[in-house]
Amino acid sequence: MNSRLHRISGCAALALAGAVLASPAVADGMRGSIKDPPKPEARRCKYSANVALTTDYVFRGFSQTSEGPAIQGGFDATCGIFYAGVWASSLDYLGATDSHPPFPGVDASIEIDWYAGIKPVTGRITWDLGVIYYTYPSNVEPLSELNYVELKVGGSAAIWKDGTLGVTVYYSPDYMMETGNVWTVETTFSQVLPKFGMFTPSFSALIGYQKGNDLAYRVMAGNGDDNYLYWNVGLTFGFLEKWSLDLRYWDTNIDNVGLAAGFCKGAVLQCDERFVATLKFVN
Repeated sequence: MNSRLHRISGCAALALAGAVLASPAVADGMRGSIKDPPKPEARRCKYSANVALTTDYVFRGFSQTSEGPAIQGGFDATCGIFYAGVWASSLDYLGATDSHPPFPGVDASIEIDWYAGIKPVTGRITWDLGVIYYTYPSNVEPLSELNYVELKVGGSAAIWKDGTLGVTVYYSPDYMMETGNVWTVETTFSQVLPKFGMFTPSFSALIGYQKGNDLAYRVMAGNGDDNYLYWNVGLTFGFLEKWSLDLRYWDTNIDNVGLAAGFCKGAVLQCDERFVATLKFVN
């Protein structure tokens, strides 16, 4: 009997000792830790630069280079949902005072845009909330204020495989050349197409609507109207990882008679149909 009691008590002691020895291992995370979880690594910021050569710099349906070529480039930084960047393009505004009487003096050869914002994601929608400051440092005419600010709110989502639909609203309290507050709405669609050879093609289209409430806007942008439509459609061919060639058709519905005959086909303003090719490198 005594030997049996000794055996039972010995087994109990071994079990207790095992539990004591095992308890630090359980607490240290072998089966679940009571310590604070390790902190995730901070997201590193990503940087990229781009340079492009285009046959015509078109902005919202209007040529910014008198239908001539432009060289462009920019730099972007992304840190989590935050982004910021700068982008520049050569211009040719001609000095519109002499050739288009309704315009005050304009003489700019470069545009530099500064922008920042956030891109949070909720469900399937990627949002874009930001601000853009358009500057024209080479403008030397005292009668024209080209610089202006825009706020933007946009959202995009995949509607099927490799197909994305987006809508962006822009608001400027005082648009280019002091033409009052202006609203711009753009709807975009893009579709990645099957790869062939060294090329990764994609189709994209945009339709935009802009409206201003100032007489100066009607004279300088709408040719008598307080709104206009513009659109583009084209193909982009990506190749060699960092290169792309974009081929695009642009047009607007601006009346070519209105206040000024030949408004969209003049020496200063060109807002009629056109094809544009852009070669771009992104690093």
